[in-house]
Amino acid sequence: MADTRVIAREARLDHLETLRRAFSGGGGGVSALIASCRAHQADRSEAELIERLPEIIAALDTLPRTDRAAVREVLATLTSGMTFDLAAFPGEDERGLTALATPAELDRYVYLVAGCVGEFWTKLHAAHRRRLARWDVAHMSVDGVRFGKALQMTNVLRDIPRDLRHGRCYVPASELAAHGLTPADLLDAAAMEKFRPLQTSLLAVADAHYAAGWRYTFAIPRAEWRMRLACAWPLLIGEATLAALESHPNPLGAGAPVKITRATVRGILARSTVAMWSNRALAAEAARLRAARV
Repeated sequence: MADTRVIAREARLDHLETLRRAFSGGGGGVSALIASCRAHQADRSEAELIERLPEIIAALDTLPRTDRAAVREVLATLTSGMTFDLAAFPGEDERGLTALATPAELDRYVYLVAGCVGEFWTKLHAAHRRRLARWDVAHMSVDGVRFGKALQMTNVLRDIPRDLRHGRCYVPASELAAHGLTPADLLDAAAMEKFRPLQTSLLAVADAHYAAGWRYTFAIPRAEWRMRLACAWPLLIGEATLAALESHPNPLGAGAPVKITRATVRGILARSTVAMWSNRALAAEAARLRAARV
């Protein structure tokens, strides 16, 4: 709904508000939303997901009370993140290019669309996994939020060229100005030399969030091995992606988002499945990936 650009922006904002109300347990309008959005979905799976919204909402209503409240809370936050995104970037292409104003706005954005999920994940697991009974949920939620921010910062850094073409610059305007740059300058691959120090600063922000993500992962009891892997895999893949970004000669000029290869992913999955039982071994695997950075 938020990304279907053939639907007018105001209509997309209205649809998100309808969805937010529906998830919260009140308000109608879902049938009209489905009729408006379904025909514009090129991906059949996404079209089916929209068609089945009434089932999804009904299923949400059947969850136990505490779980239902947690799911509704995170859905409300995620939906507000999509609304924030649409409001912050009024353009649809390079001609309407707009940047977030400050690092605080960027931090708010990565919380709304990803950090809140770490908080939700923590509440849900602590409520249902007896081995986590001793967890300080408030403390773990802080690192859980930063875990989500780490992954979203990776997306932000990886997707800069594509986002710019869609009128969105998540690199704060204040930081660009401090380096003698404007959002439009990043459309020119020749700006990479001036942008590189700022990229390094943003990578350092991501690195600090990754450190929190690893603290979170290492605090998971080894007997909860599925949960440990579910955390270790995205962290390791993210670390490898940051390494690929930092070693790339010019990410601004990349024709497609910088990615790691499937072979690299398979190697990460294989090694971490063995290393998962040991915090030291997992830390060594993460350090190996960071050592590949320039």
